[in-house]
Amino acid sequence: MDLTIPDGVPVGVEAFLAEAGWTGATIDPLPGDASFRRYFRIRGGAGDAMLMHAPPPQEDPAPFLRAAKWLDANGLRAPRILAERAEEGFVLLEDFGDVRMREYVEAWPQDEEAVYRAAIDALLKAGTLPAGPFPPYGMAEYLRETKLFTDWFCPARGLQVDARGWAAAWEEVLTPLLARQGEGVTVLRDYHAENIMLLGGTGNQGLLDFQDALAGHPAYDLVSLLQDARRDVSAELEAAMFDYYVEQARPGDDFLADYAVLGAQRNAKIVGIFVRLWKRDGKPRYLGYIPRVWAMLERDLAHPALAPVARWFDANIPGEVRAAGGGVFLV
Repeated sequence: MDLTIPDGVPVGVEAFLAEAGWTGATIDPLPGDASFRRYFRIRGGAGDAMLMHAPPPQEDPAPFLRAAKWLDANGLRAPRILAERAEEGFVLLEDFGDVRMREYVEAWPQDEEAVYRAAIDALLKAGTLPAGPFPPYGMAEYLRETKLFTDWFCPARGLQVDARGWAAAWEEVLTPLLARQGEGVTVLRDYHAENIMLLGGTGNQGLLDFQDALAGHPAYDLVSLLQDARRDVSAELEAAMFDYYVEQARPGDDFLADYAVLGAQRNAKIVGIFVRLWKRDGKPRYLGYIPRVWAMLERDLAHPALAPVARWFDANIPGEVRAAGGGVFLV
């Protein structure tokens, strides 16, 4: 029996799936994300699986494969690799189903705290392990990410800003954080409600979108989860879950400052990325998330640890842009 190949499926998928033992399967395209990766649900006699196509040269599945195997080997629930042909960008994965954390907690708000607590438990477990075989999340990477704000958001708003001063302010703020970060822990970098799957019960959760993992600060993924760019997390829930993490991990007196610094760093980066997705990639829907991200950025900037960056904002970003949550973009 031949595979059922819908329009738009990458060339070579038929041979890959046949070689993997999925002859006769059907292929159903799934919604994409903000990258060049595409996903398909595979249904056949062996059950269901997920096909990821990360096409070279735009994408490289090797980091995903490395991170998935490390997470699985260390008791953190990543989808298991069923077959791979990295040179063509094909990876066949265990199917985690359709129950994402975001949709679940919106449908069952009474379970929200339990679901978030379980997501933090995974971070606590990762924090007890030596960092995986990933590059360090160092100053160069932090600064490269913050530059997205001045490279994309500021020109889109017609703002002439002090780019050198922006980098200098961030270097001043990040230097003490990096000293505390040390060797770091495994940081997944996109740990939020749209990348966590519920596999049956609130405490049984699976991880997605970890191919950019680095060895970094344990506060980064906590910020990613609790200052979610795509979902409103109440101040009460954020505070309760932050306290839960601190009670369990006991990370030290500077952890709140580091959480604020990484929140501001991440949120500034995301504002730049969302503008880039609009201007470069033709995806204007991401602009709708900017006011939420901007509000979290402003709140983070109020922490004394961010004083140099806050002064830069006061000098470079007009009050009307800040009051409008980043401003209004005409698409």
